[in-house]
Amino acid sequence: MTTLTANIAGFEFDDILLNAAGVYCMTTEELDQVLTAPGAGSLVTKSATPSFRAGNPAPRFTKMPLGSINSMGLPNNGLDYYLDYVTTKQAEKPLFLSIAGLTKTDNLAMLHQIQASNFNGLVELNLSCPNVPGKPQTAYDFDATRAILTEVFQFYTKPLGVKLPPYFDIVHFDMIAAVLNDFPLAFVNTINSIGNALAIDPETDSVMIAPKGGFGGIGGEIVKPTALANVRALRLRLKPTIKIIGTGGVQTGRDVYEHILCGADLVSVGTNLAFEGPAIFDRLKTELLAEMAKKGYTSLADFRGNLQTL
Repeated sequence: MTTLTANIAGFEFDDILLNAAGVYCMTTEELDQVLTAPGAGSLVTKSATPSFRAGNPAPRFTKMPLGSINSMGLPNNGLDYYLDYVTTKQAEKPLFLSIAGLTKTDNLAMLHQIQASNFNGLVELNLSCPNVPGKPQTAYDFDATRAILTEVFQFYTKPLGVKLPPYFDIVHFDMIAAVLNDFPLAFVNTINSIGNALAIDPETDSVMIAPKGGFGGIGGEIVKPTALANVRALRLRLKPTIKIIGTGGVQTGRDVYEHILCGADLVSVGTNLAFEGPAIFDRLKTELLAEMAKKGYTSLADFRGNLQTL
């Protein structure tokens, strides 16, 4: 019998698919749809700020050729809302609570609150939000990344991972891995959307989203090669105890297969989940099983990280 299981920080996942933070996770109703969707092994909440945040003006997410462009601006219902949800639901499946403070002080305060709470699941510290005007991505500053993780692990003892932006230079893979390997991280999630991009409507000669003059992060089919490169490069550099959630460009079961082949333990879906809805998880699982059957594999361990080179 073919199995699609994974383990992160002692948590057993019966299936490996989940939503990407930001998609189908704003409200408890959306989270429930992902939680109960056939084929979904887990969920991640909206990246929470300390309190409610409306986000950037609309239109802020739209379809474009080969994917999507967005500049959401971290709309969310605040940490208390999502912390209450995952604490209530954590007995059903291993869950991820995502946080993304606009300052280091915000992130540390939220982690103190989570540490003191009854939530014992996995927390994803988002160091890679590219679409808040005036705010850089922390994970592109390797010294700042080391500084915040040093402060975090002085008090935080629950399973913690980080959401990373895409890296484009080989030396940057070396540099971020050297930082992350110094901490007891449970996982990394790679990649967030690729920013900053610009998409133009050919009918109106106008940008396609309103915030930041049309600049935004791109996702979907167009980002898959970059996503796979980041999964592969980090798997080769990170210590084995740091697991990888592969994110980016997932449209088919073959795409899921390729993320695992590059070393991913779990795989999350963003753009195409937004387009297709939670039914996508069952379709992707069916297609992944078919791909594995063609190769004669009965377990993800049979091919995880086994990408061949020439």
